[in-house]
Amino acid sequence: MDEINRDNPGVLAPPPLIFLSGLAAGLLFSLAFPLSFLSGPIRMVLGILLVALGGGIIVAAFRTMMSAGTPVDPGQPVQRIVTSGPYRLTRNPIYLSFGLISLGIGILADAAWVLILLPVVLVIIDRGVVAREEKYLERKFGADYLRYKSAVRRWI
Repeated sequence: MDEINRDNPGVLAPPPLIFLSGLAAGLLFSLAFPLSFLSGPIRMVLGILLVALGGGIIVAAFRTMMSAGTPVDPGQPVQRIVTSGPYRLTRNPIYLSFGLISLGIGILADAAWVLILLPVVLVIIDRGVVAREEKYLERKFGADYLRYKSAVRRWI
């Protein structure tokens, strides 16, 4: 089916898989080529805070989408533009959460490779997922989505 008639954004791969792949690669590289960057109690506190913040945002985003009656899975047709909850502050709170959780895990594991690979993962998400979702939402919701897009930042 062509892009115009497809009722989903046609993302490159499931976003959790993209983030998990980057996280796994970073942890494996850290085992093979240890690269320490942060030690002491600050590492634990910062890592836990980032994982907790990411977890809180993702729970709020899921609840907001479910209460709006639109699927979280980007492979499913979107029913409406969600603009409440964390979507008031960022158009991509779930992907932001995955990034924060990955960063937190990298810090907790003292795995610099996770942090080194995270920008690569974010570029893949930005180009292979977010850009496709935005084109889809523009096509499906037109001016309504463009107004939301101009009012709320892509990330933070």
